[in-house]
Amino acid sequence: MVTRVMATIDILIPTYRRAAALAVTLTSLCAQAYRDFRVIISDQTEDSDPLATGEVQVAIRVLQAHGNSVVTHKHLPRRGIAEQRQFLLEQATAPYVLFLDNDLILEPYVLEYLLQAIQEEQCGFVGSAVIGLSFLNDVRPDQQAIELWQEPVQPEVVRSGTPQWERYKLHNAANLYHVQQQLGCINQASHFPAKKYKYKVAWVAGCVLYDAAKLRDVGGFSFWQELPPNHCGEDVLAQLRVMSRYGGCGLLPSGVYHQELPTTIVDRSQDAPQLLSI
Repeated sequence: MVTRVMATIDILIPTYRRAAALAVTLTSLCAQAYRDFRVIISDQTEDSDPLATGEVQVAIRVLQAHGNSVVTHKHLPRRGIAEQRQFLLEQATAPYVLFLDNDLILEPYVLEYLLQAIQEEQCGFVGSAVIGLSFLNDVRPDQQAIELWQEPVQPEVVRSGTPQWERYKLHNAANLYHVQQQLGCINQASHFPAKKYKYKVAWVAGCVLYDAAKLRDVGGFSFWQELPPNHCGEDVLAQLRVMSRYGGCGLLPSGVYHQELPTTIVDRSQDAPQLLSI
């Protein structure tokens, strides 16, 4: 086993409870075609240790056997998810950071294509929005509008109440899956991409690759100190700030699937983009 000293991508995973879901997420990282990454996990479970469970430990060992460093932290007390993300960002040393939720499944091509896209565009972030496959038969044509980037990705200012904000609907349910099928994005024999598209977003949840320097340049998630601990929408605010200065985009096909578990952030009344300015 050869462990890489300095990776190109640091994968940053904030987690709370959800040992089994995290194990599934880590297992999908084991099968990534692109291998030059390190994993950093920060757990905020107060009364147990999900990272010590057998299912999480075996996934970590497989990653380590592949040569990927895995670093774990118990980060308490909880001060809100933005502080948790800022803590993770402060641990990162790679030029790119992938913020990854703990309840996803990634196709083997996801890391490779995200990195390729952000290096092509030299923008602030590229995201693979999550798809809820339980909605496969719930086709919503009224939510499938998509704006493809025909030119290089440019900075955009997106605010609540603007037409651009309505782009978020594309990421509901399985809309993205239906659109990528219509566009012929997937080779049905290999399940690998046949065509790739970059498209305009309001924001991307769950799986977002940032240029680390550009994210830090807009302050990262240091705005956590300006928010009540029970906030949400911190990822949205960070992306809006990055996008306004450096641009950002979504990637088709997504290749990222949501495990569709109940949220661990139940109170969603304190929404960061509504409380703080871009």
